Amino acid sequence: MKQALIIALFAAFTALLPLFIGEENPYIIGIMISVLMMAALSSAWNIIGGFAGQFSFGHAAYFGAGAYTTLILIYSFELNPLIGAAAGMVVAALIALITGSIVFGLRGHYFALASIAVAEIIRLSVLNFEFTGGAQGILLANVTLWGLDLNSKTPFYYGMLLLLVVTLTVTEYLRKSKTGYYLQAIREDQDAASSLGINLALYKNRALLISALLTSVAGSLYALYIRFIDTSAVLDLRLSIEIILTAIIGGVGTLWGPVLGALLLVPLAEALRSNMIGDALVKLGLVSETSSVGIFLNDNLAHAHVLVYGIITVLCILYLPKGILGLFRRVK
Repeated sequence: MKQALIIALFAAFTALLPLFIGEENPYIIGIMISVLMMAALSSAWNIIGGFAGQFSFGHAAYFGAGAYTTLILIYSFELNPLIGAAAGMVVAALIALITGSIVFGLRGHYFALASIAVAEIIRLSVLNFEFTGGAQGILLANVTLWGLDLNSKTPFYYGMLLLLVVTLTVTEYLRKSKTGYYLQAIREDQDAASSLGINLALYKNRALLISALLTSVAGSLYALYIRFIDTSAVLDLRLSIEIILTAIIGGVGTLWGPVLGALLLVPLAEALRSNMIGDALVKLGLVSETSSVGIFLNDNLAHAHVLVYGIITVLCILYLPKGILGLFRRVK
């Protein structure tokens, strides 16, 4: 009940933010959409990775399934975006069931490597199919839904917020349910859980299926938002890694850890991509724009966000094994 109230307050507060920021600040709204999307993706991954302890590196496949299915059905058959999103969930569910039957017999790093292999097979397949646009991807013209102006970022902001709230609600329900307790038992000791009569394959597949469905919805929303997709945008291994790092840094296996991780990492990545940090150092007089250091920062900071993610992750593993949320609880 307490967490349900916190989720409701979070949703209400976040829903009001665009009213204060205004439509005249699309850049800020865009960053907030990215934060909400990464929080939703990381929270969805947290169901299988955090609570069940199965570190899947293949979640880009489910994200891409939602994105590609939605745009293909709109582009080729002019179907309603909601039908495309629903079809994307079906495709993601099929991929999850097939993936589970292949990889859940493996454990540890073997499982992680197998999940990467499955995701790469899907990425390469999409890259070579003509109906998916191949290497050129798919570009979508204007889309309408119930008269909403999808040229505006606001509908996607609230769409991502709704998805995040649903994901948090599902996560909290699972955490307190019998399934959640079984998943945590599997995470702690699979052999002990099996000896107690827990069907490992059933509950792992159930967690992966729920996680994949939520992830595919994020992919559908993202595809409608940017209206152009290719394999590097929605099926890249880097996306899966960023999703995992967000959960680890925020606090894996917790309800709010992925949200905290997204609030930290997404704005940081944007600051690096847009060279805000380098510009700030120049304005403060700490670095000369024409110096070798200034030139290096200008040329390389835009591509350094994954490296920064990695450094922060190593520091968290060494000094904050329970993530940022664990630090807050320890201080408290």
